[in-house]
Amino acid sequence: MRVGLLTEGGYPYATGEARLWCDRLVRGLANHEFEVYALSRSERQESGGWLELPPQVDRVRTAPLWGAADEWRPGGASGRESGRAYGRRERRRFAGSIGDLAAAVSGAEGATGGQADRFAAGLYGLAELAREHGGLPAALRSETAVHALETACRAPGALRGAQSAKLPDLLTVVESLERALRPLSLDWYGEGEQGLGGVDLCHAASGGAAALPGLLAKRFFGVPLLVTEYGVRLREHYLSSSAAPLAGPVRTLLASFQRQLAAEVYTQASLITPGNTHARRWQERCGADREKLRTVYPGMDADRFAAVGEESGGAGGAEGTDDDPTLVWVGRIEPAKDLVALLHAFVRVRSAEPQARLRIIGGPGRGPEAASYASHCRVLAAQLFPDEAEDAMSVGDNPVSFEGIGSPELPGLADAYASADVVVLSSVVEGFPVSLVEAMFCGRATVSTDVGAVCEVIGGTGLVVPPRNPRALADACVALLRAPERRARLGAAARARALELFTVEQNVAAFRGIYLELMSHCPVLRDDADAGGEPLPFARPAEVHVPGRWATAPPHVPSWAADTGTVADDDERDARPVGAVAACAPYREVEA
Repeated sequence: MRVGLLTEGGYPYATGEARLWCDRLVRGLANHEFEVYALSRSERQESGGWLELPPQVDRVRTAPLWGAADEWRPGGASGRESGRAYGRRERRRFAGSIGDLAAAVSGAEGATGGQADRFAAGLYGLAELAREHGGLPAALRSETAVHALETACRAPGALRGAQSAKLPDLLTVVESLERALRPLSLDWYGEGEQGLGGVDLCHAASGGAAALPGLLAKRFFGVPLLVTEYGVRLREHYLSSSAAPLAGPVRTLLASFQRQLAAEVYTQASLITPGNTHARRWQERCGADREKLRTVYPGMDADRFAAVGEESGGAGGAEGTDDDPTLVWVGRIEPAKDLVALLHAFVRVRSAEPQARLRIIGGPGRGPEAASYASHCRVLAAQLFPDEAEDAMSVGDNPVSFEGIGSPELPGLADAYASADVVVLSSVVEGFPVSLVEAMFCGRATVSTDVGAVCEVIGGTGLVVPPRNPRALADACVALLRAPERRARLGAAARARALELFTVEQNVAAFRGIYLELMSHCPVLRDDADAGGEPLPFARPAEVHVPGRWATAPPHVPSWAADTGTVADDDERDARPVGAVAACAPYREVEA
């Protein structure tokens, strides 16, 4: 089958989110053909180039979600021509559609169902206008759009946070909406082989902007939409906006837009595949139907950790490491990881196990706040643990070390886990804990905080403590450091669980079955229909989805019935139109 893979800020770019699992998915499904429709988030990401694409990727189309509005041109290689200036009829259509969208975003409608209907009417109205006439980016920055948003914010029933919006706030919101709705203006929605109208299935690698082309493909052509979220886009927006210097009304309106968009995506999706139960709960709260949800764990490469896991033999780090008991933390250093609590917990660990060491492996996260937090953690570690020496002739050494991958001591990530007796996770906010799964592949026992999908991933093969509780974290670490046999049992169980649930093979197998299931429910394209618009059963046989010239789809009208005249019956003199023959499906069931 032909799959349209929709991404935002990831595949096929060499940097960004979801690039690895998308690449593994495409390579694992070699019998399918893929078209990639990618939205980039920055100029730096585009300049970084693409990953090496497998031969089953037939086409890649990209468009930027970054840059100033005046510099962004929807025409050319990435989008539709801007078109002529709107006439009176187009301006009236735009005013009605943007009014519906603004009313839904501001909460002017009293009922939730009314908000969802008006949001859908506004969104698809703008999409149809852009498809027919272009010019949507300029219209979204016009005075008409600002006036519609202001009117909605002043209407009865509007959200309390939106009622105090002033002109600078409205301009900021309109600018953000124009950027978020840029996919509506792209030229990706052609029929046949020219765009998303020719694919059998749209697979969005995330919610939000990545799913917008899938919504329009379903709206215009009836293409089924599959949405995969390993990190819920709405949750990520909440977390990022809370740290952004935005005014209250701006934060309220943008959060409402993302919430309405998520609800529409979940409503229109044929199937939703969260990456864990934590993401699934978020999707349910945002309006996703439970019957559409199916958890598919992300597939991770277990081969690079196989040597460490096999050498440990489930020893949990008791053999093959340094004599000093070692705790290892791996990840990006940022406030959500709560390394401050880990350092304070290690004070208690050192009092119980004086020879214990803590290795913090990783660099600062993105943004100035993460860099400042990393510096703060280094200073705190130096204050809590001054350099120590065994005697007056020895060089002092700090039991806490900050290290990066690629040094002679740690040439690879597997070497970091190999040095651990216990792997620690101290986060206060976490989605899917990748570092824990990597430690499980290596057969290491773990101590983690109870956040996100940690308990679901660990599944009884490690110790879990409450977040922001250094005492509990320290007690759990000491308990495992003093019990090598228990570490060995937990490490062996953890490795077996990871190999069963979190490998690339299980992920690819799950999506292979999902693709076939969705195609069995939607076996024909929209153009395989009779005069009344009803789909023709068996109009496209299953063989057309198998690569090869011999498997091309048969024409809608068989060659032996392609006459343009009438067919005369020898027994009856009346004429019968050939259309009666042509309307028959190429295949029919025959009873024995």
